[in-house]
Amino acid sequence: MVKPTRITNSIRALRFAHGEMTQAELAERLGVTRQTVIAIEQGKYSPSLEVAFQMARIFQVPLEQVFQYPSDSPREGS
Repeated sequence: MVKPTRITNSIRALRFAHGEMTQAELAERLGVTRQTVIAIEQGKYSPSLEVAFQMARIFQVPLEQVFQYPSDSPREGS
């Protein structure tokens, strides 16, 4: 059984904000399969740091705008 990651992402919204980029187009630009993009987008798989940074570069946004990690404490990050 695969444990889902706690990392959330904005990939779907970013794809649509960038000319309605398809999962296949993003996969091709990243050098991964469409299935990998689907798994990352659905939170079933965490990308490598390299792929995460490549995504941020493709969308021309900071990494934190693509991926978010929930804090355990409500005071963290305040």
